[in-house]
Amino acid sequence: MATSVDGTVRWLLEQEARALLTRLGRVKPFALQETMLPAASLSPAALIAIERLLVDGRYELRQQVFAYLRWLRGAGSTATAEELQRRFTRVRLRFNNALSQFDSFSEVITQRSESETGVWLSGLDVFAADALTLPGDYYEAPQVICYLARGPGAAIRRARTRIPGGALSPVALVRVPRERMVGHAIGSSLVHEVGHQGAALLNLVPSLRASLQARSARAPAAERQAWAAWERWISEIVADFWSVGKLGIGSTIGLIGVVSLPKWYVFRLNADDPHPIPWIRVALSCAVGDALYPDPQWRKLSALWEAMYPLAGLDAERSRLFAALRSTMPEFVRLLVTHRPSALRGRTLAEVMPLAERTPRRLAELHRLWRHDRTALREAPPSLAFAALGQGRAIGELDPEQESRTVGNLLTFWALRSTLDITEVCAVSQTARRRAPKPAVALVPAT
Repeated sequence: MATSVDGTVRWLLEQEARALLTRLGRVKPFALQETMLPAASLSPAALIAIERLLVDGRYELRQQVFAYLRWLRGAGSTATAEELQRRFTRVRLRFNNALSQFDSFSEVITQRSESETGVWLSGLDVFAADALTLPGDYYEAPQVICYLARGPGAAIRRARTRIPGGALSPVALVRVPRERMVGHAIGSSLVHEVGHQGAALLNLVPSLRASLQARSARAPAAERQAWAAWERWISEIVADFWSVGKLGIGSTIGLIGVVSLPKWYVFRLNADDPHPIPWIRVALSCAVGDALYPDPQWRKLSALWEAMYPLAGLDAERSRLFAALRSTMPEFVRLLVTHRPSALRGRTLAEVMPLAERTPRRLAELHRLWRHDRTALREAPPSLAFAALGQGRAIGELDPEQESRTVGNLLTFWALRSTLDITEVCAVSQTARRRAPKPAVALVPAT
């Protein structure tokens, strides 16, 4: 027989459960509450995927609350206060997870209402989609949504990874540094994060890790620490490879802009960090660039980096590690660019990058051409446009002021074009439906 305390607890928890339903009902779809310019909005596919995830989650949670209330009024009428609370706590945790899912996307979408920034973010979405594209239909690319955050580093929540509550994210969310807006260097951060998504779709990290483990097992004792480090860092290295492959030297210059910090940081050795030591990371970016797009510019940039952060004065432990990393770097780069994962159906990582159109000479030619032909620049694939701007910056033919104006204009144009393209498709589809012949209907006289 339930005590008066149990009855009071039952009443209290019923009120709390009903309050959850009330608050859940206040969570509106983003399409009903966000104000933004059409050019700043998410793609319909991305917004629909997010809304469907959240609607399904709210429906499931609502059913769980109703089930709890039914239990409370039925079999739970004789339960103890402890059991009543235990079951309610599970429901409330699911409610908090549902709100966490909503909040995961709320900040991203709310930024689209910021003046000018919202349109630029929409342009970055277009850029990210292009950077994720590989010729050959190796995978179905997810929608990519960009947003800004403080701090120098970028990050990604990949599509089809777990979000609060255990659901799979229907889109990839890329956080880019606000301090990099707006210039060509934003491309380095963005394409690096897109590279993480591409690597996951191709299952690159496990296959490369297996190759590195096999190589490490054959290495002499003096090199084993270096090969172990390459294996530990491989997920970030693959993302850097993707960025260099798509953007050329603009990727490395952008990377230098991120890691050019006090010397203690540039030479920091952290066994738990998946990122390479910053000094090694820049040197490796130059080596990858030289392997993909051979040109003296890479060795010049590497020498410039070493002049800014000379290796003299390192302690004995780091001196040995740096020597081993530098001596194994050429072989490691060859292993990377010639790797043939099964997902690429016999092609190497280098062969799926746009090598012919992004050599330093070709990018410099395009930059000079597009300085006088803005229409051609706007119509170029976004990653190629950014690669040409990065090359222009590297050869001293693009100053920061002009670069910022050009990038801002490009992002705005891509956002507007994307919006107009979608609007046109919708209009054509509606017109076709209106003009389609209606099926004949047999009129049956009433009896």
